[in-house]
Amino acid sequence: MFPTYKVSNYIINPMKKSLMALSTILMLGGVASAQKVAFEEYNLDNGLHVILHNDPSAPVIITSVMYHVGAKDENPDRTGFAHFFEHLLFEGTENIKRGEWFKIVTANGGTNNANTSDDRTYYYEVFPSNNLELALWMESERLMHPVINQIGVNTQNEVVKEEKRLRVDNQPYGNLIAEVKKNMFKVHPYRWATIGSMEHLDASKLEEFQSFNKKFYIPNNAVLVVAGDLNDIPKTKEWVQKYFGPIAKGTPIDRQIFTEAPITETIKANYQDPNIQLPMVVASYRTPSMKTRDARVLDMISTILSDGKSSRLYKKIVDDKKMALQIGAFNNSQEDYGMYILYGIPQGKNTSEGIVAEIDEEIVKLQTNLLSEKEMEKLRNKYDNDYVNGNASVEGIAENLASFYLLYGDVNLINTQIEMYRSITAEEIQTVAKKYLNPNQRLILDYVPTKDKAQN
Repeated sequence: MFPTYKVSNYIINPMKKSLMALSTILMLGGVASAQKVAFEEYNLDNGLHVILHNDPSAPVIITSVMYHVGAKDENPDRTGFAHFFEHLLFEGTENIKRGEWFKIVTANGGTNNANTSDDRTYYYEVFPSNNLELALWMESERLMHPVINQIGVNTQNEVVKEEKRLRVDNQPYGNLIAEVKKNMFKVHPYRWATIGSMEHLDASKLEEFQSFNKKFYIPNNAVLVVAGDLNDIPKTKEWVQKYFGPIAKGTPIDRQIFTEAPITETIKANYQDPNIQLPMVVASYRTPSMKTRDARVLDMISTILSDGKSSRLYKKIVDDKKMALQIGAFNNSQEDYGMYILYGIPQGKNTSEGIVAEIDEEIVKLQTNLLSEKEMEKLRNKYDNDYVNGNASVEGIAENLASFYLLYGDVNLINTQIEMYRSITAEEIQTVAKKYLNPNQRLILDYVPTKDKAQN
């Protein structure tokens, strides 16, 4: 339902995913601790942080670079730059001709992709392990020798416009997250959509794109992760130094801190979407940084309320009372703030107000009644399962290593965060629900069809 922004979609085989889930369930218990991810980290002289993870179980490697630049780092009059660069930096380099990037990857048995969030931009290649040097060279080229010219800007401008039309403008409920952000944040850059404004991109000059690259695409604003069948660690380090070491250190980035005033009364908003026939009601609460313990507790609250058909909201509102066609909740954690979002689509003559009242009733139960030990054990098993699945592939491990370093400041969270989830108590769940999930601390967004689309 909600858009993500990637160069291309990566689809997991459903049968493979099902088998993985089954094997995970069978292994739960002591396995999560046995799945400890070993890694080595160090810095180059230019400030690039390097993380190596050796896993010889399959003859593949992933070379990835995560840059600490996202939509929140943009000029308010030039939104969309971070996502635009996710596309632009595949255009070519001084040594990789325009249009050749994907051809080189494919010809050498590899795949590649990139994605952007409000906080970071991530690029990666997956190759057979005998192409490790090629992968390192290509990512160093993106950083050291990018070609940012008018033809590339013009080409990718059209690509991004088409993506926005497909994934946002013409997608049912495609503007939902953007509308929530716009109303939840008044001063923080989280207030605009990650994909940005096409008018801003159209108005931008070539020099502005070049300046953005010079400011943010620097080694001391990035982390390089090399994971998989590395074979020879000393040789890997030699190649890392050979290709990334000569890149000049950039000017340190002076990041502005934005602080939002607390929400003290319900914010009410309305948005009309021409792509839908059924209204949706959204209740959203501003929450703390994903680095906090409270954010992890909110993850668990989301699981209790809406993870699967046995969850409290689904069972009550969809199955038992048949008031909604769909109900859900998720904790959208980010580096500076998060958003805890609940949503529902009323069914028949049921109203958005009725849905919100039922949601509130379940939240009050969390605030007043402690979960049983059986419920807590079910939660812990679910997070053990998620932990194993999250580190089940070299791609997942690489992105986790990069994220924990760049956004959380602690790479070893890849091994220790699960212990934080396991240590959360029923009392904490109650306390956090009381702290953040109150009617005077939220946005109520009526996301409705345009009048000519509404069902009778």
